[in-house]
Amino acid sequence: MDVDVVVVGLGPGGEDAARRLGEAGLTVVGIDRRLVGGECPYYGCVPSKMAIRAADSLAEAHRVSGLAGAAEVRPDWTVVATRIRDEATDDWDDTVAVERLERAGVTVVKGEGRLVGPGRVRVGAEEYTARLGVVLNTGTEPAVPPIDGLAGTPYWTNRDILRAATLPRSLVVLGGGAIGVELAQATARFDAEVAVVEALERILAAEEPEASAVVERALTRDGVRVVVGQPVEQVTYADGGFTLAVGDQEISGERLLVAAGRRANLADIGLETIGLDPAARSLDVDEWCRAAERLWAIGDITGRGAFTHVSMYQADLVVRDLLGQGGPAGDYRAVSRVTFTDPEVGAVGPTEQQARAAGVRVRTATTDLAASARGWIARADGVIKVVEDADRGVLVGGTAVGPSGGEILSMLATAVHAEVPVSTLRTMHYAYPTFHRAVQTVLGELS
Repeated sequence: MDVDVVVVGLGPGGEDAARRLGEAGLTVVGIDRRLVGGECPYYGCVPSKMAIRAADSLAEAHRVSGLAGAAEVRPDWTVVATRIRDEATDDWDDTVAVERLERAGVTVVKGEGRLVGPGRVRVGAEEYTARLGVVLNTGTEPAVPPIDGLAGTPYWTNRDILRAATLPRSLVVLGGGAIGVELAQATARFDAEVAVVEALERILAAEEPEASAVVERALTRDGVRVVVGQPVEQVTYADGGFTLAVGDQEISGERLLVAAGRRANLADIGLETIGLDPAARSLDVDEWCRAAERLWAIGDITGRGAFTHVSMYQADLVVRDLLGQGGPAGDYRAVSRVTFTDPEVGAVGPTEQQARAAGVRVRTATTDLAASARGWIARADGVIKVVEDADRGVLVGGTAVGPSGGEILSMLATAVHAEVPVSTLRTMHYAYPTFHRAVQTVLGELS
């Protein structure tokens, strides 16, 4: 069948690109082996944040005794599980998403899409030839480390815990990245006994050390045991429970959540038929997300940031390129990210270490959020850190850790993206008393 565009992978970016191209009058085929909408609405962003918001409400109720009197708290995960099933995922049914694409003129095909040449995709016995090209958005899968004894055990990934009707009494989380610490804290707030095991020297190793320290303190306050700097040597499963050999100690739990990163779905999609390496960890794309002849790639597989907002951003680039609309090309200097722990970790651009490694002559400053009026009033734990390119006098990175870290981040992301001079930022008005007023303080401490 000859069409204009084939989209392989209908996660957020692929779905958006297919819909917009269909609405523009192109003949579009969208292919996905799983649920249309991808990881984010069914197993990632949306259901996890429902769980986190519920857990945060429990923590906030516990804070009443120190601020306003007394409150009795009785956690009930079934409320969360029901909301995820009924409100977020329609019981993991993508009918609404499929119909939305079909109304836009997109032909939706369920199955394994595989490249068989430039502009050509096969699904089962059907082959499609795309006149304009193919858009790849095949996403990622949870990575499972090759630990002795792990394979074959009934471990959980993020997909399993967010489909659980009940939570275990105890949980071991393998991995201290964003997914691991978010779900560890949420589970602990529903009265589970939780341990996080991270092989690197600190949790949230991709963020600033100051952010890692704040989050570790928060996890500890919630009763989470944090073990860092020691790899897991063996996993055993017996009598309905897991035991991890970690250095000279054993850590046990009823359930094991593997949150040790993600791997790109690139190995079995036919990259070799168009001259690309099927063993690549990501696809190299240009400023318009072009990866090869008549091939565009978006989302996690491009290595530009495994975030829904990056995938959607790249979808817009591809749509404008395919439709010849022009406009600004891709710019990834100010990619923002948020870890939705309590407190939140909002970050944009490189960390101090990454900026120095890139050869930037940096100046940095860090301030304690609790030192601000709002932080003191709220008894908030957090920090603001900024990284300045000292030669240009602009921020290249920033981190905001606090009750509204992801929202404070918006002004830092704007400053980095627009290259607002630090001299201008210092002379702005900052509303009092707000959390973001701490940005004014930290800018004054740059040295």
